[in-house]
Amino acid sequence: MTTHQEPSAETAPAPVATGCPVHLGPESLGLGGAARMHSPVFQSDPADLYRTLRREHGPVAPILLDGDIPAWLVLGYREVHYVTSNPELFARDSRRWHAWDRIPADWPLLPYVVYTPSVLFKEGAEHQRRAGAITDVLSEVDLFELRADSERVADALIDGFAGAGSAELMADYAAQVPLRVVAGLFGLDQSQIFDLERDMAASLDDGPGAVDAYQRIHDAMARLLERGRSRPGPDVPSRMLWHPAGLADEEIIQDMISIIAAGQQPTSNWIGNTLRLMLTDDRFAVTLSGGRRSVSQALNEVLWLDTPTQNFVGRWAARDTLLAGQRIRKGDCLVLGLAAANTDPAVQPDFSAGSVGNQAHFSFSHGEHRCPVPAPELAEVIARAAVEVLLDRLPDVMLTVPAEAIQWRPSIWMRGPAALPVEFTSI
Repeated sequence: MTTHQEPSAETAPAPVATGCPVHLGPESLGLGGAARMHSPVFQSDPADLYRTLRREHGPVAPILLDGDIPAWLVLGYREVHYVTSNPELFARDSRRWHAWDRIPADWPLLPYVVYTPSVLFKEGAEHQRRAGAITDVLSEVDLFELRADSERVADALIDGFAGAGSAELMADYAAQVPLRVVAGLFGLDQSQIFDLERDMAASLDDGPGAVDAYQRIHDAMARLLERGRSRPGPDVPSRMLWHPAGLADEEIIQDMISIIAAGQQPTSNWIGNTLRLMLTDDRFAVTLSGGRRSVSQALNEVLWLDTPTQNFVGRWAARDTLLAGQRIRKGDCLVLGLAAANTDPAVQPDFSAGSVGNQAHFSFSHGEHRCPVPAPELAEVIARAAVEVLLDRLPDVMLTVPAEAIQWRPSIWMRGPAALPVEFTSI
């Protein structure tokens, strides 16, 4: 088996051969040892596994990633806050990882951890320069225009299935609204949107076409950049190209890929999870035909209880340290348990009493590497429009399967229904 050799970071300490977080045999499944995050047990009931790990290990637990690669899962709300607030100690540059000599070239999680020259892996002043440019560019998006664009996209999609009296809302709607709206911000035309959707999915797959798909995305972003240079407009590529930070072409291309990836799948799952909640929970069913406040409450509740991004890999320890009593060694990988932290019993809000204003969750992470400041608001505008337009257009929409029959996508990283089959009065 060949292994992936990650290049050394010029600004980071060289990887060292320290001990792994856990030394457990492959039989360890979560009780009294490290939990396999890639196991069916985790995918079927992650909330129960979080409770078990919290009970067995406390707020920081040993885990095994694909291929039984050791790491730490940060479960506690206060501990996630501490890790994300201390980037000098828990750094983002993955070249710090001491396990690269154990990572096979076809490792399924490689797209999430392999270093790229994007803003995602930058640190310090360089990260501030890149993140600052993204923040400025996204801040220029007019929220009223974004709402109008989101409504137009939602209406057009509903027009496509409204006459049938049935639909599958994840594939036909929730996945499409943010993709088309975000693509519009980049100035992509209709044919390019479908190509982008195909390649974004394939680039995160562990199949043989992943590398080719990523290269097609890269090439598409490069073409958008050239268009912005020759015909600048009010689109994201043009604004990044002419930003005072003076970003290089490759920096812009990498960061545009990051923006699209972060804006599509998590927002899609936010829409899907919110629709699932409103179509299965009696607290929302009574207001389906027009309760704007209930949509706000559902959107916020989903971020706490079914956050679109469950776990995020990761951070890498810059030196030996202690975290919640666990000995973290230099170069260890830490996975941010965003869903586990949001459901930490020590901090979870009382939703029965109403908590629409409580936004102290970690669904957009925290600290220096959290989502750019404008991004959560942009995502909320898109998600709210998608939910409200659907319920306005199809007021009697209902699931065609029992609530308990809805399956979640088999992912430890993202949280979203595999399908939402519904029926309604055709129009």
